[in-house]
Amino acid sequence: MIRPVRRIAAVCALGAALAACGSAGGARPAPAESAAPASPSASRPPVLAPGPGGVTPVFEHGPRTLGKTVALTFDADMTADQGPRAAAGEHFDNPELIGTLRALKVPATVFVTGRWAEEYPTEASSLGHDPQFEVANHSYSDYAFTDDCYGLPTVSADRMRSDVERAYASLRKAGVPRPVPYFRFPGGCYDQRALRALNGVGITAVQWDVVSGDAFAADADAAAVARQVLDGVRPGSVVVMHCTRSAAPATERVVRTVVPELRRRGYRFVKVSELIGQSRGRP
Repeated sequence: MIRPVRRIAAVCALGAALAACGSAGGARPAPAESAAPASPSASRPPVLAPGPGGVTPVFEHGPRTLGKTVALTFDADMTADQGPRAAAGEHFDNPELIGTLRALKVPATVFVTGRWAEEYPTEASSLGHDPQFEVANHSYSDYAFTDDCYGLPTVSADRMRSDVERAYASLRKAGVPRPVPYFRFPGGCYDQRALRALNGVGITAVQWDVVSGDAFAADADAAAVARQVLDGVRPGSVVVMHCTRSAAPATERVVRTVVPELRRRGYRFVKVSELIGQSRGRP
């Protein structure tokens, strides 16, 4: 979900499609090795073991000592009530960005809301059938799972699990054959109640350790956003970016700057699944 944190402006702007403003409170369960539980993906990608009482585990970054790997992640945001805006011509997709990732041969993990998949089923299906990408769950509604999450509407505790399950159903209906068992909370906001509400779904909640600041950044800000990413990346990092033209128009330019520079520094781009696979049982 869009999180407008930028050193450029040093402000957290709010917008109609708000979101991911960093890790929100709640103790994080310690990663531990575990066989992958039942998940929406037939290929059973690696997941982290649940915490005490089966609480949903949270992943923020991979190991720091297993080489220079970095995962670029992109949130494809669209809330349940933004259909009229899309019908009026607002673009919640970003085909140019996906095309650039393909041209640069950068594997990536895309967190897609169910509503986005309904609006752009051809694009969702294309991502789901391309081995360069993995498609993960960003909820159906893009509504917050905690109160006071950057102005987002909220999902009640008794509907959190069904919202996630509905998103998987929408992804499959759009033509994504094997969505991975990873979930990103809208706004990046979660607490113990939200983690418990998703017990038994078989997912790992995926956060990040590098905020790109691409949300609401104009083209003129692209260089500063790229610098923020480059300054933040460490071995095993997960970078949060966005795949939404209307709210993050500079992201494609940022990617064209960041990718060659990180490769020059010796980094290898991987999907979140590879980092999670490396992380089970490691600090």
